[in-house]
Amino acid sequence: MTTMKYSEIIDLLPHRYPFLLVDRVTDLDPKKRIAGYKNVSSNEPFFPGHFPNHPIMPGVLILEAMAQLAGLLGLDAMGKEEAANTVYYFAGVDKARFKKPVVPGDRLDMEARYLNDKRGIWRFECEAWVDGQVACQATIMCAQRKLEL
Repeated sequence: MTTMKYSEIIDLLPHRYPFLLVDRVTDLDPKKRIAGYKNVSSNEPFFPGHFPNHPIMPGVLILEAMAQLAGLLGLDAMGKEEAANTVYYFAGVDKARFKKPVVPGDRLDMEARYLNDKRGIWRFECEAWVDGQVACQATIMCAQRKLEL
């Protein structure tokens, strides 16, 4: 079992506050699956507007969190040198389903499983839970691109 702490996550992902949505990787089986989580704080910048007096994490940000986790799996598979010159773009989502609202104080546990990659498009089967209950499921596509400096 391999894990990643915050410092290792920011070495691979270009995202930063307030858009980095993976706090920890708890399990990594290279090019097969990755598990991690996002601690959902009441201080998240989207809660005051979504929704006042009834804060719910926007579904699109749950999808983004799962896509970031999936991106970590793909970047890890490349190795540090190649990953340093690569970015993953969120390229698509299929079969997205939202089953449970995610609210302040929740821990959003997530998993991404590698399905395949063709011509730089990687596909992952993703799922997120809160307290063992499914919050979201989706197939996520990421486009692998070289950074142009």
